Amino acid sequence: MSNLGILYGLGVGPGDPELITVKAFRVIQESPVIAYPKKLKGSKSYAHRIVDVYINPEEKDMLGLVFPMTKDEAVLEREWTKSVELVYGKLKEGKDVAFVTEGDPLLYSTFIHMMKLMQEMHPDVEIQTVPGISSFNGSASRLGIALADGDDRVAIVPAHDDYDAMREAIESHDAVVFIKVAKVIDLMLEVLRDLDLLDKASVVTKVTSDEEIIWDVRELDGVDLEYLTLMVVRK
Repeated sequence: MSNLGILYGLGVGPGDPELITVKAFRVIQESPVIAYPKKLKGSKSYAHRIVDVYINPEEKDMLGLVFPMTKDEAVLEREWTKSVELVYGKLKEGKDVAFVTEGDPLLYSTFIHMMKLMQEMHPDVEIQTVPGISSFNGSASRLGIALADGDDRVAIVPAHDDYDAMREAIESHDAVVFIKVAKVIDLMLEVLRDLDLLDKASVVTKVTSDEEIIWDVRELDGVDLEYLTLMVVRK
């Protein structure tokens, strides 16, 4: 029987520490190693800050992993391989590792790639995930917007620099949650104005957290938004 630890992908919710599940809380308490995405400049990642209140760093092995934001394949492969091996090193000692990620671990999460690489490089490792409340759920709650009712069609779409695709997404669904809107906010506002749907859109940053900002959509032209910003369009 293997004495490898278990790798857990823990969804810790959209930002409010009270929105983690009882199961995620238990796994955090029971896992000797807490793995988290670490920023190069040393500041705590969003997921780390969410679970901070539940962790005594003196009692845990805090494993910060750097995932560079680059398209350079060589750099990505090198850093990802290093992170997988760091985690595997802990698992090999028989320690369970809880990898914390904001939202849900199987929905636009850093953990997805970690899981795939671990399965490729070390197929003997047992991997379990604990679902989490996503920013989509969090934004619906904070904005008081029902995302779907009856036979409504709802979509989750990473926003990108393609006017026609963004317009089509809105036209063909009753509700759309656009993630990654920060870098294309001006294009999104143009689409909304052309469809006369500006009043049906909401934009929120770091939803449910103590740094949450709900924006006035009409005042967003040219605004430099943070990465963890999404837009809800509900017709």
